[in-house]
Amino acid sequence: MLSRKAQLRHSRKKRIRSRVRGSAARPRLTVYRSLLQVTAQLIDDDAGKTLAAASTRESKAKPNVEGAKKVGALIAKKAKEAKISTVVFDRNAYAYHGVIKEVAEAARAGGLQF
Repeated sequence: MLSRKAQLRHSRKKRIRSRVRGSAARPRLTVYRSLLQVTAQLIDDDAGKTLAAASTRESKAKPNVEGAKKVGALIAKKAKEAKISTVVFDRNAYAYHGVIKEVAEAARAGGLQF
């Protein structure tokens, strides 16, 4: 049984995911944050495949705002290597604030459009 807080987060996630869908031409950029790491993935929902991924473990950074900037820049670099220029942003039930905002802004600065 999920706690009330987890239930609310799950319902926010379902609501967002009902509107956001990635494709091969425009994959979904999803961000996950925990106490130990921040992860970003480019996902093609039609094929069910992850096209590129980046995390604070890979970039040797802490899961804070500075680490989030590195993850955003790294995912933008990997997207360029995979010839991806436009994405759909999925904040994954988190508020667009702090770490999530920095990943998005660093990805935009790296050349991704969303």
